Formats: sequence, structure tokens, C-alpha cells
Amino acid sequence: MITGSMTGSPTLRFTARRRVALSTLPLLALLAACDGPLDYDLRGQIGGFNTTAAAQAATTNRPAADARGLITYPSYQVAVAERGDTVADVAARIGLPVAEIARFNGMQAGDPLRKGEILALPRRAPESLPGTPGSTSPGGVDIASLAGSAIDASPATSPNPGSVTTTNLQPTIPDTPATVQAGPEPVRHKVVRGETAYTISRLYQVPVKSLAEWNGLGSDFAIREGQHLLIPLKDQQRSRTPETLATTAPGEGSATPTPPSATKPLPDEDLAPASVASQNLPTVDVPSPSRASESALAYPVQGKIVKTYAKGRNDGIDISAASGAPVKAADSGTVAAITKDSQNIPIIVIRHDPQLLTIYANVDKILVSKGDRVKRGQTIAHLQETDGATLHFEVRDGYDSLDPLPYLN
Repeated sequence: MITGSMTGSPTLRFTARRRVALSTLPLLALLAACDGPLDYDLRGQIGGFNTTAAAQAATTNRPAADARGLITYPSYQVAVAERGDTVADVAARIGLPVAEIARFNGMQAGDPLRKGEILALPRRAPESLPGTPGSTSPGGVDIASLAGSAIDASPATSPNPGSVTTTNLQPTIPDTPATVQAGPEPVRHKVVRGETAYTISRLYQVPVKSLAEWNGLGSDFAIREGQHLLIPLKDQQRSRTPETLATTAPGEGSATPTPPSATKPLPDEDLAPASVASQNLPTVDVPSPSRASESALAYPVQGKIVKTYAKGRNDGIDISAASGAPVKAADSGTVAAITKDSQNIPIIVIRHDPQLLTIYANVDKILVSKGDRVKRGQTIAHLQETDGATLHFEVRDGYDSLDPLPYLN
């Protein structure tokens, strides 16, 4: 362990200076990589950290309120509090019920407000404040002042009895309607539980300081649930890019290269079929149709099954076929019934034995009658002549439905 001052040892002094020099090398290399002057606020690309977006999120100033503290936009109004105001003071100044304003902003009538704090209004404030009952005339003349002047100028107090004294009345100041702010209208955001000024500023990409200035927030940026905040408007002049890059259509201004196939045609191909000796052809045995005559039932129509059996939901199968295709009896039997469904579409029921029944729905142009004997494969009707014609076919054992596929070829 080395004790004492390093001033007495040249070796120790050299080692210390070397360590300081080595520790400053990364910083010097970092500064040397910069093309321009040192960027103190880190708006460049040093280390991947970039505050350019925040620096460009410049906002305008909040508009000035009128004499009553109102800022009027086309869709809504807000009131700006003065120093020492409560919710009741603002309500009295703008002429709206204090309970209505307090409830709309989630506050109480006696809650104190900061200077510049915003109160959202549930509706438009009246253009003028109603006077105290009995104090003014419809023309705006102060009745109390006029009556006081008349008493002072009565004959009992006048130095010249019988003389007439005139009083010059001040003209009434006409009501001035609220000035509607021109330009874009700020978004009015209602605070919900869990939100902070920081999360709202990130949501709308505005500086939290601007959000506080526009809404009169305190230094702690505290907000409350149910509070209405004005989102500052972006300063379009400051955020505008210096110039707009000209764009051209794809391929514009460049020559189209000539494809190789256009300069040299492809060679002709010999498409003649190859000669094959007939004695070399293999012998293929084609079996007869699988159990065509042994299947219990034949397909009533030639087509594609588009819906399979599902007991309780689809008590048969649906077969898509050509429009107007013939519908044939699945087996020999007797026409037990010809009826119609709720949409007035005919249905044919054929009984094959005391228990086995087949049902044909969505048919048209029926060729049989009730009680007729039919043979297997006999045409009994046709499909409807519509696009997407489908035959609904069922097999029933008495009242119980059966899956038709095991019975069909």
C-alpha cells in the first residue's frame, strides 16, 4: 500500500496523468465525431438520443380572454379564472348557474382556482348579465341613481324653489357579443382516472409545459379526474419544413431499357408429338362402378354436397346442382305426400317401406302425384331455375332423421 503525497514520486505523477488522459479519450472521440458545433441540448444523434421531435413540437400561445374571462370557439367556450377566484365567482361573472359549472368540471362551488386556470362551460354563456331586479329599466338606465338624483333635486332641498334641474344621464354601453376565435379549434380532453399531464402530453405530442400554460396548471402539473384540458395548438410556422421536395411519378425522367427478348427472338420449338408404338402401351383394367346397384339409395341429383348432415341443425344434406336439373327418386316406392314449406316451395315425400322415407325439398315442376308408384332413378321433379339451386335431401326412419351419406352410392 502506497501512502503519502504523489508529488514526491515522478513515476506516480506520470501514472496519474496517464489515467486522466486515457479516461478523456472516449469523450474527445465523441466530440470529434460531430460535424458542427457542440449540441448542448442533445438535439443531434449523439448516442442515438434525439430530442428533435420535442424541439419541433412548438405550440402557439393561448388566446386572450375577453372582459368576462371567456374564450369562445365555434363548438364550445371556456372561462379563465382570475387571482383569488372560486368556481362561484367565475359563474357569477359569466352568468351561468354555479352548480352546473361545478358539476361539469368535477368541482365544488367554493373550490379555489389558480390565476389562469381553465373552466369548461357546459353551454354558451349569455351575451349579457341580467341586472338586479328593480334596479335598471329595460333601456339600461340605473333606476337607483336616477331616484337619488330626483330626491336631491326636490323643491324642499332646492335653493331655488320652483326651478327645474336637469341631470345628464350617461349613455348605456351596448352588449358586445363574444368574439369567436379564428383558425383551428383546440381539442378539449376530459381527464379519466389514471391519466397524468405527462401521459396526456405524450398522447397529443405537445410539451407538458405548454399543456400547463394553456390550462393554468400548478408547478406540480397536477390534474384531477373529470377535468377538461385544452390541448395546445401546434405552431405551423415554426414546424413547417424549409422546402417541399419535388416528387415525380415512378419511372419518370429515366429511359426504359429494351428487354433482351425484343432484340433476339426465341428459337422455334418442335412441338410434334413423339411417336409411340401401340404395342408398347400398357393395358389398363377399368373396374365397373363401385356397388352402383348394391347401394341402398341412389343420389337424387348430380352435384356437389355443400352442407352435410348435423342432427338437430340440418336433418339432411344439401346438394348444389345446375339450375333446372332433374331430381330423381332415390329408390322405388310410393309418393306419400306433396306439400309446401313456409316459403311456398314444394316438398316431395316418398315412402319406401313402412318406416323408411326420403324427402326432396326446393323442387319445382313436379311430375308425380300423391299415391303414384315410382321406380329407382325415375325423374319426379326438377330443381328451381335459379342461380345456386340446391336440393335438400333427407332420409328418415319414421320421425327420426338419419345421415343420408351411408345409404347413398
